[in-house]
Amino acid sequence: METRTVAAEFLGTLLLVFFAVGSAVLAADYIGVLGIALAFGFTLLALCYALGPVSGCHVNPAVTLGMLLEGRIAPRTAIEYWVAQLLGGIVGAALLFLLAKQVPGLKTHGAFGSNGWGSRSAVHLNTGGAFLAEVVLTFLLVFVVLSVTHKIALVGFDGLPIGLALAVIHLVGIPLTGTSVNPARSLGPALFAGGGALSQLWLFIIAPLIGGVLAAGAHRVTHPPMGPSNLADDLALPHYPKGPTTAAHPTEERPEPREDRDDGDEGGEGGERPGRPGPAGTV
Repeated sequence: METRTVAAEFLGTLLLVFFAVGSAVLAADYIGVLGIALAFGFTLLALCYALGPVSGCHVNPAVTLGMLLEGRIAPRTAIEYWVAQLLGGIVGAALLFLLAKQVPGLKTHGAFGSNGWGSRSAVHLNTGGAFLAEVVLTFLLVFVVLSVTHKIALVGFDGLPIGLALAVIHLVGIPLTGTSVNPARSLGPALFAGGGALSQLWLFIIAPLIGGVLAAGAHRVTHPPMGPSNLADDLALPHYPKGPTTAAHPTEERPEPREDRDDGDEGGEGGERPGRPGPAGTV
């Protein structure tokens, strides 16, 4: 076991649950849906830069499943990540629960930033709709993660589209199910909320995993392992004029190189150039 990577996944999931879910539990009346969505997106964005070079900053069993199916991590590593993520989600929810209990009058039973459908959905979404929503929303997240990363680690601006995607996903998903797209994020709050949150937890474990599987399959079609790095450029090449091109103007033909003539106008006598075979094959 690589202690650093497992610790990074544990800590990352803990912080995601505490701060992002905490925005819904403690500050929903002040920041609204937009604020909660940005809290999730910004928290993941920050964690991508902080932990991406260490573990890849999956902090989500569905993302880890997608990485496993893509062959980027070994099965043993995936299992270690899953255990760390689930434990991190539980510990993060426990810390948030302790804090929430210090707020007079704050209700935690049955709610506590958990996910749900039916009467626990803002728009009273039914079970089938909730399942479909979670599959599609998770598909987008995992597909973006797989597409902007080449192996495991996050580098450069990779974290930016991932954070933005999670924010958009929450803008759409919060009225529907409260937005899970992450079994570890759903498990911790549901354990402390109890009631309906716990009885509906199964959907928010199964649906995101299915979304991760579908995203991995779609990614193999759009980004095959042995495919070109930039297909758009490769497809455009046949439309360029034939012949060498210049760097400044890729569609502009270079002048053809000047050919030597044997009519006596260039080189030495009889049209021979120094250092090149003459008409008789002599130098």
